[in-house]
Amino acid sequence: MDLDNFRIIAAASKKEFSGFIDNLADRIPGNMPEIAASADKAVWKKIQCLDCANCCKTMTPAYNKADILRIATHLRMKPKDFISRWLKKEKDSEAWVNASSPCQFLDGNMCTIYEYRPEDCAGFPHHDKQPFEAYISTFRKNVNHCPATHEFVAQLMDKIDLG
Repeated sequence: MDLDNFRIIAAASKKEFSGFIDNLADRIPGNMPEIAASADKAVWKKIQCLDCANCCKTMTPAYNKADILRIATHLRMKPKDFISRWLKKEKDSEAWVNASSPCQFLDGNMCTIYEYRPEDCAGFPHHDKQPFEAYISTFRKNVNHCPATHEFVAQLMDKIDLG
């Protein structure tokens, strides 16, 4: 995955994709689950996460209490030590997030705690989450960071005429 090329493409399409996402938020088709499933299936024929890992390089997951306990236990740490070493509270949401980027658990394009990773990472990029409308803001945020979400929105644009 050529991330430099992706950044150029994402920047060039940002206005168009944001406009589509905004319009879609107001006019979600009744068969959206089927459309989203079809678009998601097409995405994974083109995109391989291990070729990219841009989410881990430029974004941070939100860690819930269960994530913190599970990962800290795996690392043989106390949860409070795990938090103080790697996490910070996000100002607007009060969620625990990585204090720095790229993710401290990224090695090349591989996650060193994959089996124990946060739920947010396990569900990323959230294309199959329901109800779809609850994730519109997630797609808006991720479309410029995640080639899979960028392709997902491109697929939706091909499948949905918002005329």
